[in-house]
Amino acid sequence: MAVESLETEIDTAVRVVHLASSLCVKVQEKLHLPNGGHVTSKDDDSPVTVADFGVQAIVSWVLAEVFGDQNLSIVAEEDTEALSEASSLGLLGAVSNAVNEALSEAPKYGLPKPVKPLGSSEILKAISRCNSVGGPKGRHWVLDPVDGTLGFVRGDQYAVALALIENGKVLLGVLGCPNYPVKKECLSNGGNQAMKTKAVAGSVSKGCVMYAKKGSGQAWMQPLIAGGFPESATLLKVSSVDDPVLATVCEPVERANSNHLFTAGLANSMGVRKQPLRVYSMVKYAAIARGDAEVFMKFAQSSYKEKIWDHAAGVVIVEEAGGVVTDAGGRNLDFSKGVYLEGLDRGIIACSGQVLHEKIIGAVYASWESSSL
Repeated sequence: MAVESLETEIDTAVRVVHLASSLCVKVQEKLHLPNGGHVTSKDDDSPVTVADFGVQAIVSWVLAEVFGDQNLSIVAEEDTEALSEASSLGLLGAVSNAVNEALSEAPKYGLPKPVKPLGSSEILKAISRCNSVGGPKGRHWVLDPVDGTLGFVRGDQYAVALALIENGKVLLGVLGCPNYPVKKECLSNGGNQAMKTKAVAGSVSKGCVMYAKKGSGQAWMQPLIAGGFPESATLLKVSSVDDPVLATVCEPVERANSNHLFTAGLANSMGVRKQPLRVYSMVKYAAIARGDAEVFMKFAQSSYKEKIWDHAAGVVIVEEAGGVVTDAGGRNLDFSKGVYLEGLDRGIIACSGQVLHEKIIGAVYASWESSSL
């Protein structure tokens, strides 16, 4: 399929992620007011906020308006079960308010808006439309409404991630990173702490949206600006560092999500001197695409299955910016098997370039033999 024919898709995806990111910024600001935020808990104990449901509703509604809802397939993280319970009326009301406030601004982003505010049933319908399971055939939009919910709740890094997969291949990816500053000098890494934004979390001018089309050889970044769509975008390029000694390695903040001991041993064996950059969410991919870090490694516990919405958008952006993403065996990630990345060899390794990637794959093989993983 020709890259050029995706113009409407990439344009709509970028605009709706800008709109969704603005909703997140407003909800995150309210979270830090007394009694301001609705945070519920999913079965896996991760907090789900108004933002998760709100973003899913907005993206689903806009995609259905632009592309029609007949053959629209959306794979996304949230379902309406928690929202449909009688005890969730307050949460549903908060989601409705956030969605309608955001959609009223849709024309500023070049997007359609509803004739009148959406009612609760329409919002539930939009959220539950995202019930596809993907697979090897056809076109599937893949959405993680708020990736890194814990980072979101703590006023830290998180991402809105939207990708389009066709016949198992990722065609485009968009990452909204509302707390990831456009300028690198606004970042700090306090030793072993999670990456911080020095600026006030939630101030929109400090965020960005990154996007790429498969096969274009280009990845782009736009600033997130309050109440509108930016005129300009800048090209992203991965770092040229190819010596592990000089590399900055990203890893998840949460220990449950990745084996920190193994990655620490691996980094040590390669002579990595810098402290790991611990980052919530797919912002790790953003850091590599932009050259703020060189390596992202994730070795999950054996019982954990990686989901496509946690990687699809980030992978295509890193690749088009000049980086490499594979499993630990050096194979491309397989997005054709439904909701999960099946057949993953041990873990995921994203690098700023081929040379560094080969060194790390080699080190993984050597370390794996001697570890008890």
